[in-house]
Amino acid sequence: MHYLLIAFGGALGSVVRYWLSTVVDTRLNSGFPWGTLGVNVTGCLLIGLLASLDAGDRLLGSAQTRFFLMTGLCGGYTTFSSFSLQTLSLMKEGNWHLALTYVLGSVVLCLGAVWLGHAGAGWLHTAR
Repeated sequence: MHYLLIAFGGALGSVVRYWLSTVVDTRLNSGFPWGTLGVNVTGCLLIGLLASLDAGDRLLGSAQTRFFLMTGLCGGYTTFSSFSLQTLSLMKEGNWHLALTYVLGSVVLCLGAVWLGHAGAGWLHTAR
């Protein structure tokens, strides 16, 4: 059942992410990805709020609701929210060096992976 809740929440989050970022970027038409930035910030706000509520809180109701909202909806909406929550957790535990390593490693490795994927696609295109 958890997988179905996560899948449904993820699908809904993905649709909302696409819709919101498209609406914002189309209206602002500035060349800067304001829509994506807005999605990441609002996703972080939502997961921060949800993670801080006790699992037995009346607002969440049940573990199934947490799976749907946090893992599914927030995960489909933006994985940046999970990254931010994990970084905050490391900082709250006093693991500042791990938090900094996670942030820097994520940025450097992910940008490197995007570049590598882009270069690999270029190579595959020319190899045909």
